[in-house]
Amino acid sequence: MNIEEIRNYCLAKPGVSESFPFDENTLVFKVGNKIFLLTGLDHFPLKINLKCNPDKAIILRENHPQITPGFHMNKKHWNTIVIDGSLSVNLITELIDHSYRLVIKGMNRKERLKYGLM
Repeated sequence: MNIEEIRNYCLAKPGVSESFPFDENTLVFKVGNKIFLLTGLDHFPLKINLKCNPDKAIILRENHPQITPGFHMNKKHWNTIVIDGSLSVNLITELIDHSYRLVIKGMNRKERLKYGLM
């Protein structure tokens, strides 16, 4: 996957927006007002940070050298994934979906309704 494929995949999800809240190189995807994916556009190969269940994060890191604790993030709850062609598109999209679902799960009912996520 490349950045445009990731961008299109994320923006197709309900309630998702993109922005550059930190600087002109850090692209952030939010559902509602909560981040579920961020990436530095100046990295090669591309790296994305995704929220992850802590138990699942440990297993992913043990099985995939391209998945490490989240760079500049809470390392218990975030992973950095190197997008270098060695991970399948299915795994990458599964991890994006997992991050998205975790953020939605953390929203209250009113927030979910506001963004059409019920």
